[in-house]
Amino acid sequence: MTFVLGLTGGIASGKTTVSNHFKTLQIPVIDADIIARKVMEPGQAALQKVVAAFGQDILLADGTLNRKKLGEIVFTHPEKLEQLNKIVQKEIYTHILSEKEKFIMKGVPLLVLDIPLLFEAGYEDEVDEIMVVYTTHENQLKRLMKRNQLSEAEAQARIQSQLSLNVKKEKADSVIDNNGSVEKTLEQVDAWLSEQKGISPNI
Repeated sequence: MTFVLGLTGGIASGKTTVSNHFKTLQIPVIDADIIARKVMEPGQAALQKVVAAFGQDILLADGTLNRKKLGEIVFTHPEKLEQLNKIVQKEIYTHILSEKEKFIMKGVPLLVLDIPLLFEAGYEDEVDEIMVVYTTHENQLKRLMKRNQLSEAEAQARIQSQLSLNVKKEKADSVIDNNGSVEKTLEQVDAWLSEQKGISPNI
């Protein structure tokens, strides 16, 4: 029996740090961001639909997606973001469920679905438990501005395009507080793992 953990958070909340920790422990992780990039590669139906909706300007000279350009469009126009999500989320959902089924067939004891928009895209019924990586809005804003070299207004727009971390925290089965050091964050993950009888490696 495979236990499926849904891992989520907000942009710049520290979810990737937790996801990478699971990977270092040899726990299989299905990463929605990686799948999202695959479905937007040249020749994929999803990319063709996005170009049809947003124009050729969102492509680089080599035909690949100009993510910066597309981000500038959708993160300042909520209706455009909703349009983009409608196009790509179905493709992503199909891929994730296909990968999930493969791991279940292998009989892995613990599988992590790393999905930034877990709540927004309706994956609650696909997991046994939901873990949210949480940080304060102030920390999230500061980290995002530094990481992506964004202005405060640009960073705020990206944060506000997602369900707030406070709401996600309330919906979570378990919360990883990422307001401190990386070490403190990973200690909480290891503590969660140590409580999972029969499904996790020795910590």
